[in-house]
Amino acid sequence: MDRVDRHQAEHGFGLFAVERPEIAPFIGYIGLLVPAYEVPFAPCVEIGWRLAKAHWGIGLAPEGARAVLEYAFGPLGLAEVVSFTSALNQPSIRVMEKIGMSRDPQDDFDHPKVPEGHPLRRHVLYRIRSSQQGPCSRQLNPIPGR
Repeated sequence: MDRVDRHQAEHGFGLFAVERPEIAPFIGYIGLLVPAYEVPFAPCVEIGWRLAKAHWGIGLAPEGARAVLEYAFGPLGLAEVVSFTSALNQPSIRVMEKIGMSRDPQDDFDHPKVPEGHPLRRHVLYRIRSSQQGPCSRQLNPIPGR
């Protein structure tokens, strides 16, 4: 939480907690980050998500990511948002495609924090520009007091 709070204070945006009030008070996060390490496409703002596996496959990641993109391109005024993941991470790649992001294979890269030879080292890069963003069906509700 300290790292999330520091990022929010420094950049004015960060991660949003995802909850399912009828099921669980916290199932993960969806939000925007500035990578804290060198990437070949920096400077950038990344959209990311991590949800407990029990909550995969019911549309929560794409729904939340669309709301975060609306926030990024609306109030934050960002021109572009990126997302990246291991080339093996098909669930996240599907979310990126569902929310309208596109990939140019020439932008794929080896993640600097993953050791050489590791099967997760190769990453795919997806992008979306504000002009590509369509309307979102839900409003984003930041955590009160944050």
